Amino acid sequence: MGSSSPQLHIFFFPLMAQGHIIPVIDMAKLFASRGLRTTIVSTPLNAQLHSNKIQRIKDMGIEIEVVLIKFPASEVGLPEGCESSEMATTPEMQQKFFKATTMLENQLERLIHEHHPHCLVADVFFPWATDVAARFGIPRLVFHGIGFFSLCASLSVLMNKPQKKVLADSEPFDVPKLPDEVKLTRNQLPTYAEGNGDTEFSRLFKEGKESELKSYGVIVNSFYELECAYADHYRQVLGRKAWHIGPISLFNKTIGKDNESRGMEASIDCHDDDQYCLKWLDSKKPDSVVYVCFGTMSKFNDSQLLEIAEGLEASGQNFIWVVRKDKAEELRKEEWLPEGFEKRMEGKGLIVRGWAPQVLILDHEAVGGFVTHCGWNSTLEGVSAGVPMVTWPMWAEQFYNEKLITQILGIGVGVGAKKWARLVGDSVKREAVEKAVIRIMVGEEAGEIRSKARGLGKMARRAVEEGGSSNSDLNSLIEELRSLGSST
Repeated sequence: MGSSSPQLHIFFFPLMAQGHIIPVIDMAKLFASRGLRTTIVSTPLNAQLHSNKIQRIKDMGIEIEVVLIKFPASEVGLPEGCESSEMATTPEMQQKFFKATTMLENQLERLIHEHHPHCLVADVFFPWATDVAARFGIPRLVFHGIGFFSLCASLSVLMNKPQKKVLADSEPFDVPKLPDEVKLTRNQLPTYAEGNGDTEFSRLFKEGKESELKSYGVIVNSFYELECAYADHYRQVLGRKAWHIGPISLFNKTIGKDNESRGMEASIDCHDDDQYCLKWLDSKKPDSVVYVCFGTMSKFNDSQLLEIAEGLEASGQNFIWVVRKDKAEELRKEEWLPEGFEKRMEGKGLIVRGWAPQVLILDHEAVGGFVTHCGWNSTLEGVSAGVPMVTWPMWAEQFYNEKLITQILGIGVGVGAKKWARLVGDSVKREAVEKAVIRIMVGEEAGEIRSKARGLGKMARRAVEEGGSSNSDLNSLIEELRSLGSST
């Protein structure tokens, strides 16, 4: 039977943003390790950025193909070579970037015609991909890059519009028809939440939800035990077909040890050895270090960075703090640091300027807390490591994720961010940073929160093992795709 059946071929087409590309590369690696042929559709710049990671996967004997499309940057008024969301640094550039993504349909159609895949896994921000797949008679699976809770909550807001029932932007309202009582404010909602705005992003959000209904189903980077009520709600109440196959980063450990290379190359400023921070952690006691990182897109101004520095120092806790700044800003005098800060923090705190091996840091026994922007990749990595979190949501679906972490799961505390703000986080004072870090590390409730977090970490690891919930869902999905492929 196996010799007569053609090898199942899947196309993966992620949004040109690191938070979307990284899990899709891991997903392609996962499917390829199961004997499927996998191809990633990329732009030249993004292919180059991840070429080392792709090569390492190939060196493991796992073959992943990459095919290129041209990103129409200049056609929409962006600089030539602006091929990723991270490079679109202003709201105006973001609008142009998402407009450019709507112009990729013909190129994708040409590639599918040339390569004849059996299935297309395309990002939710490519709603037109469902129609492209239909023209070739192949299933389109949607990849959101978020979890079941956020999918359910955002759909509830979109369909029921509970935010219309309050008078003030800061007044809490109930998100209706969810398994748990969840309250939000209009200030915490994405600007595109109602799906009726006049921006490219708002239109894409609404069209993405509509194309999801027409697609074959949804792949979710999550595991059943993490948000079981919402996995059931999404599939049984909302009627969506979906498979949970995460945490995808944990599957790396069962396939090959590549977690240190997830994303960009690690860089530890002023240190030749890029494993310096791991060696630094080796000198610390278990659960004594808080890891502070806000993802690839979020930025703070100098005054907010100063508040974070003062708050970390006042907390008295050991810390690793990842500060991501544009190259031009890195060359300036770093006025955002208090005078003498790094001297005083020598041996106590470590600042990483650039990228850090986040998964390896979170997995280190010395790390006992994680200050995070609540991006879904980071949230899952924190959960997988069994580490409690201080939540500092900024934009996208991050305020939904904060509710999951602090209210539903009880594995974190909020720093007090109150307002959704694209790219630049809401202002938080040093006292709030100090208080939240102390609560999560050594406060009265720290032990209980840590126990819950560790329990979820164990569940995450079991989910990807043979017989686990995600492993089983992955096998079911592959078998279903095989049956579809053999019938076409």
